[in-house]
Amino acid sequence: MNITYVHASKYGNGATVAKRFRDVMAAKGITVDVAHVRQADPQHLPPADLYVFSSPGRMGKPIGVARRFLRRVTLPAGTPYALLTTEAAPKPDKKSGQLPSAESLDRWQRVRPIMTELLDAKGLHKVGEDRILVTGLRGPLEDGWETKVDAFADRVVAVPGLLD
Repeated sequence: MNITYVHASKYGNGATVAKRFRDVMAAKGITVDVAHVRQADPQHLPPADLYVFSSPGRMGKPIGVARRFLRRVTLPAGTPYALLTTEAAPKPDKKSGQLPSAESLDRWQRVRPIMTELLDAKGLHKVGEDRILVTGLRGPLEDGWETKVDAFADRVVAVPGLLD
């Protein structure tokens, strides 16, 4: 069983998350090949049981290099994939001190929906998604991010028929 994990880390947060995912899966006996989008060929990705794609968010979207990569990905229809993104943590309103509502966040944070749209248009099959929050422009990652990656790995392994 193997997984190909392609990330578009800009400041190293995505690479850190990818390394954690690889280490967690290795403990389960699953091989994870990790590559940055600049080193991966979207039309000749290595064969894998699952592809995990990751991008940081910029202005509520996946960064440009990630979008261009996903537009050029060539995989057979029905290929399973998952998303594990790094997105900016919501900041409290300066006047009220309250965090934005879930509806407001969904309207402005569209990293995973855009990635899903690009991959679903190719006939790929999403089996899971999650996000790790980044508390500043360049980091650090949110408290407890390791636990979120561990839980994501557990959910991926539990998908029926995926990694049998």
